[in-house]
Amino acid sequence: MAEHTRTENGTAPAGGEAAVALGGGWENDDGSAARAADKSAQGVVTAFGQSMKTLRLRAGMEREEFGRKIGYSASTVASFEQGRRIPSPRTIDRADDVLEAGGLLKVWKEQVERAQYPVFFQGMAALEKQAIELLMYDTLVVNGLLQTEEYMRALLAMRRPPLDLETLEQRVTARLARQEIFARRPVPLLSFVMDESVLRHRYGGPDVLRGQLEHLLLIGHQLNVELQVMPTDCEDNAGVNGAFTVVTRKDGKKFAYVEAQSTSTLETDPEQTVLAAARYGIIRSQALTPRESLKFIEGLLGSL
Repeated sequence: MAEHTRTENGTAPAGGEAAVALGGGWENDDGSAARAADKSAQGVVTAFGQSMKTLRLRAGMEREEFGRKIGYSASTVASFEQGRRIPSPRTIDRADDVLEAGGLLKVWKEQVERAQYPVFFQGMAALEKQAIELLMYDTLVVNGLLQTEEYMRALLAMRRPPLDLETLEQRVTARLARQEIFARRPVPLLSFVMDESVLRHRYGGPDVLRGQLEHLLLIGHQLNVELQVMPTDCEDNAGVNGAFTVVTRKDGKKFAYVEAQSTSTLETDPEQTVLAAARYGIIRSQALTPRESLKFIEGLLGSL
């Protein structure tokens, strides 16, 4: 992992690398900065919940009535108001309209949306929304943008120490929200290469894997998506150093993102990001073609 040397617009110290290390240990080894960021994010969620409650009471609505109008139970409304659950941007819009809040809730959307992600992923989540191209190489699990809800839940349930139920639900909601990238207009160019082993792990059981493989086949036929498999019998693989993502923003600037063990690095140095994109190109050339990959996935699906 590169050290935390500068932000995107900052100046790196002499001899430093242009990378931003996020998550555990942002500025020191005890992780206090990451914990402070987590606390700040929770503060945003709590403040939003208090605002929602105040506006609901002002409108003279009980939680049951308000919940019916926005499509949730009274207990879920209570979770929103108490900062224990994070509403989606669409839910915030609906709540603002129902309460005739005049935009007082909608102004929270960007901050609340950012708070729903783990601290180490917040920068990447923001970049995804601005991306015109995403190049993703995965070696352990199916990429989050491609996961079914059942597969997500299986992965999140395996975390150690375990996630509490509300955090797990927030992570599922946030990951599903990211998948709106497939419906974005104009559509971004999306390329996924994953190791064959990723497709063979039966996380959650055979039914979960079956659903995941079927989902991959559907996504893989979209015109803006290229999905490729790196077979285990391939004798050359330029991706042996692990998973990574290259993001190209609308202004043409590239970023390279690497994540491991609840920490992440966002590389901004032009030389390093161009090299990462070039390395991805080599990986893509070594993998099965998109057509071959879909046939391979069909074969795996048939063997379950």
